[in-house]
Amino acid sequence: MELFGITISYAAIWIAAAVLFIIIEVATQGLATIWFAGGAVVAAIATLFISSVIAQVIIFLAVSILLLYLTKPLQRKYRIGKVKTNVDAIVGKIGFVEETISPGAFGQVKVGGILWTAMSADSLAAIARGEKVTVEGVEGVKLIVSPGAEQEQP
Repeated sequence: MELFGITISYAAIWIAAAVLFIIIEVATQGLATIWFAGGAVVAAIATLFISSVIAQVIIFLAVSILLLYLTKPLQRKYRIGKVKTNVDAIVGKIGFVEETISPGAFGQVKVGGILWTAMSADSLAAIARGEKVTVEGVEGVKLIVSPGAEQEQP
């Protein structure tokens, strides 16, 4: 292939593609392009034996898909799951009502030693002071709670 008067081999193009995919992989760290890098390396090797560009592209795609298929289960198995942080970590926790939650109104709930503004998941139900509640969700900076709890507060 000739580009700007310079003859470039297809192997060099495939190696450049592999390097580009590796750079993208390092930048994103999400295992998004590593399979394509492997496919590009195999396609570069294939240029030693096959001169057809279409065949090289087919090899690139086939190896990339095969690597994706074979390694995706390993990625799922060894992936570190999303760690709940800050407010997300409070969902499912047990708390105690510090200020009665009236129907359709806010009250106060203590969860993990921190006082939160909270409302009942059932807008028609009241939850009395001292009752145990489970955090069902978070809307803005307010907890959505339901009466009762399955586990003791940690």
